[in-house]
Amino acid sequence: QVQVVESGGGLVQAGGSLRLSCTVSGSVFTLNDMGWHRQAPGKQRELVADITRIGSSKYADSVKGRFTISRDNAKNTVYLEMNNLKPEDTGVYYCFCNSRRTYWGQGTQVTVSS
Repeated sequence: QVQVVESGGGLVQAGGSLRLSCTVSGSVFTLNDMGWHRQAPGKQRELVADITRIGSSKYADSVKGRFTISRDNAKNTVYLEMNNLKPEDTGVYYCFCNSRRTYWGQGTQVTVSS
């Protein structure tokens, strides 16, 4: 059984910051890519950022320069540091990790007020 647990969401004013964390536990083999998707109300889920096991990362154009993804392989944990948040960053953020299959967290709500 594999568990993917996110934390760190919440309500913040525009221009503020939040840090999301996601830890994978259970019977999981080597974790390859880890990262975050988000889904805004009425929109499709989109990739926000992901990071390989060796630390190569990529970002959605809309968050470049504001979000930073990192991971701690020893802890099976991935982080998303979000700065200068905008109302359009509002949504449910889902952590994922790729091993023999893709595992997803339950999602954490991020709300940015204007």
